Amino acid sequence: MAEVATSATSEQLLVVIDPVARRSDGESVRIAKDVLGAGATVKLCLPEGPEEFARALARRGSRRPVVVGDDRALIRAVSLLHRHRELTGCALSVIPVGGVLSLARSLGVPTGTVAAARAVLDGVERRMDLMVDDSDGVVLGALRIPPLQAGPDAPDEAAPGRPWLRTCQSLVRTLVPAARPSRLASAPEPGPARLRVEVDGETLVDLNQPVEAVSVSPSASGMASVEVRPVSVGAEASPLLAEGRTVTVSGAHFRYRADTVVSGPVRTRTWVVREGAWGLTVPAAP
Repeated sequence: MAEVATSATSEQLLVVIDPVARRSDGESVRIAKDVLGAGATVKLCLPEGPEEFARALARRGSRRPVVVGDDRALIRAVSLLHRHRELTGCALSVIPVGGVLSLARSLGVPTGTVAAARAVLDGVERRMDLMVDDSDGVVLGALRIPPLQAGPDAPDEAAPGRPWLRTCQSLVRTLVPAARPSRLASAPEPGPARLRVEVDGETLVDLNQPVEAVSVSPSASGMASVEVRPVSVGAEASPLLAEGRTVTVSGAHFRYRADTVVSGPVRTRTWVVREGAWGLTVPAAP
């Protein structure tokens, strides 16, 4: 792991540059370093993998951590700080660089490199709710059951801004069915799930009601917003809505997508909302 210290003003920043960001968009990484270096005392860390990423955060001392990377790098940083119970006294900053930036955008971070770097220097800390599950996993934005299925019509998170890559992927999808039709024909189709969803101990939907999807996300004042879409028969069924601090899902083995990560299968999982559990630097209000 390479570390480089540069000096500007008295503010101390630890800038951890995710290796995926360095490989995918070196120009944006260079711009981020230049803007930060002109406005603060910067220690650069260039980890080569998750272990070095974790060590860099653990050794930050009094420096404010800044992650240069995509949504996965942001989630990794929050997860590490949560695991070591250091979120309370730590304001995290992120400069989104890479392919998957929808989470950072939804949290109020500019996706332009210069604007995001200036927000690191001149922005304010916003305390945000966090959902923590019974395996100590964290959810910053939202979770969905079942995970969205990948397919030719699904949005491609791995290649925004790269039409040439999407063109290649489309070509591959066009060629593969002709080459191996039997394997594709045997792929199982996703179907409705039978799940029990409980919000603050009250059953919102039980195992006797098949559901198409369950989504959970932090809402406001330490609450989670829950939406269950029952399987419709004839007329479209209205979604079931609830809010609460604790959400438990149980039933047959199921997978779920938390932010950008697909987990499972599990038979039961409980998420608890922790109000204002972590801080993120965002642009100051005009």
